Amino acid sequence: MFFSLLSFLSCTEKINKNDDSSSGQDSLKIYLSLAEDDKLPLEYKIKYSERAYELVSNQTNDSLNRVNFFKVANRFYNNNHWNSFKRTVLVVLNRAQAAKDSVFIAKSYTYLGDYYSTRAISDSAYMFYFKAEKIYFQLKDNSNLATTRLSKAYLQYAEGDLLGSEKAVFNVLKVLDTQKNAEIVYESYNLLGAIYNDLEEYDKALEFHNKALSSVDSKVIPAEFQSKATSLNNIGYVYNSIKNYKRAKDFYEKALKEKNLKTDKPSLYAMLIDNLAYAKFKLLEKKDLPDMFYRSLKFRDSLKLTSGLISNKLHLSEFYAFNKDTAKAMKFSVESLRESKKMSNSRNVLQSLKQLALIDPKKASLYSEEYIRINDSLQKGERQMGDKFTRIEYETNEIKDQNSNLQEKNRALVYVFSICTLLGLFFYVYKTQQAKHRELLFKQEQQIANENIYNLMISQQNDIEMTRIKEKKRVAQELHDGVLGRMFGVRISMDSLDSMENMDQANAAQKRKKYLTELKHIEEDIREISHDLNREKSELINNFIAILNKLFENQQNTYDSNLITSFDPHIKWELVSNVVKINLYRIVQEALQNCNKYADANTITIDFKSEINYLILSISDDGKGFNTKRAKNGIGLHNIQYRAKECKGTVTIKSAKGEGTILLIKVPIDQKLNLKKNDI
Repeated sequence: MFFSLLSFLSCTEKINKNDDSSSGQDSLKIYLSLAEDDKLPLEYKIKYSERAYELVSNQTNDSLNRVNFFKVANRFYNNNHWNSFKRTVLVVLNRAQAAKDSVFIAKSYTYLGDYYSTRAISDSAYMFYFKAEKIYFQLKDNSNLATTRLSKAYLQYAEGDLLGSEKAVFNVLKVLDTQKNAEIVYESYNLLGAIYNDLEEYDKALEFHNKALSSVDSKVIPAEFQSKATSLNNIGYVYNSIKNYKRAKDFYEKALKEKNLKTDKPSLYAMLIDNLAYAKFKLLEKKDLPDMFYRSLKFRDSLKLTSGLISNKLHLSEFYAFNKDTAKAMKFSVESLRESKKMSNSRNVLQSLKQLALIDPKKASLYSEEYIRINDSLQKGERQMGDKFTRIEYETNEIKDQNSNLQEKNRALVYVFSICTLLGLFFYVYKTQQAKHRELLFKQEQQIANENIYNLMISQQNDIEMTRIKEKKRVAQELHDGVLGRMFGVRISMDSLDSMENMDQANAAQKRKKYLTELKHIEEDIREISHDLNREKSELINNFIAILNKLFENQQNTYDSNLITSFDPHIKWELVSNVVKINLYRIVQEALQNCNKYADANTITIDFKSEINYLILSISDDGKGFNTKRAKNGIGLHNIQYRAKECKGTVTIKSAKGEGTILLIKVPIDQKLNLKKNDI
């Protein structure tokens, strides 16, 4: 390259504006200071940078910590220690993402773009610049947005995407405040001048280079950057491209007169010497030639500016070819070709091949073929790189859109989930209230049913009591009218025997025998009345069984199934509370109803058994049966369980498909204790 493109962004040192801010740790300050001390060997500066990195790594993840990480990254960058630079930037990026700090995330992306740019990995560099650009755009940080876009534009220019670079530069100028960002304005105009020169739009190239020159302000742009000399060199190069070597020479000479150029920017100084020598050569001025070429070559070699050395050697080759010194011309062309290939610099390779084809006509066809092949490959690569940059922007935007859509979907899912949760909660509360209401109604119905049964039992008890009273009257009448009258007659007759002194013994014995027979008859009558009284007591005790038998009689009269019932005679029904009797009656009634509805049974068996302290009710059938694990508790089973619970009892159901059903109710009854009380 014969012109200077970069003046700020291409500086090898990153400007660290935050280095003056104290981190609160003196050791960190010392390490950072030593890491940028140019008097120390490189290995020591890297060592101090590593120590600073260790200190910062142990700090809490806050904004000051992230600032310190960038300070350390700057030291690695300035010392060209690229792996450590990348490692440090990735760490601060992770910390910024954890803290959701968009400013530091964008800055990390910019640093990663710089890393990949220096490593000539253009697609990765472009991707990170583009990511940073998006964040700065959202933050409305126009200064950093412009800087990032300009870095992206330089990258596109370097890869031959001239139109893409032009567009990027104009996007930089759109967001700039020209007074506050004079250095970026200068860079933008400078780059546009270079772009239009490559596009062979020389008038525009001169226009923007002159704008760049006019924008130079020594108060804003430090003099050591030699911005004015850079623009003068670039204007001279445009005139060189249109073969106006006289004007080119004037600008080169003017640039070389800038103060401290050789010390401030030695690479630009060497370039101007070479460019001026070439202009003088084209003007056929022999003074100081080829010494100026060699002076520039020596200076560039000391600075290890390989690209500049190639340009120098091409100029020398052309100079010696013009002066018919084919050997030297070939020597410098071959060297430039070899070094260009070593650097993988396709543009310099093309220039070297073109020069060789002119110097060596015998091999001109071979050089031309290689020139055409490399040129086609270069153009194809430039097109592909331009397409790749476009694709990176598209894919990044697409990922962003997908993330936005995903966020919207997530929000929608949250809304739907919230609504469903509220509806579910409402439905649960509604069902709970409904269940409570049903339970209340059920309890009310149970209370009414219990009252009806109680009234029925009271009515039955009243009927029995009336019967008992009638029976007492009958017994009293029997005793009064029958037994007592007869006994009175016997007693009178017995008394008469004592008064019959003259009655013979035989006649008296016969009469006594007659009276004894009568007493036996009276004894039998009394025994019969006693048995009648015992039967009455039994009937009074067993009135609950009578009620159940009435239920069983209705069952047999109504349904075809065979009903078998049994009552353990050891059950002391008089000791069973009315609450238990009522609930047992209802359980039997409910069980019979379930058998009639669902079981389709031929035989139903109901047993009341007595165990120690327990009353066992067993109801079984030989019907269809059911799966107790899958069957839901219906209202019937619920009623049975509820009533057993009211008696402090337990319910056991045994059933299976086609094997009938057994229902066991176990109710606690402390019969021994009650019997003792009864005996007392």
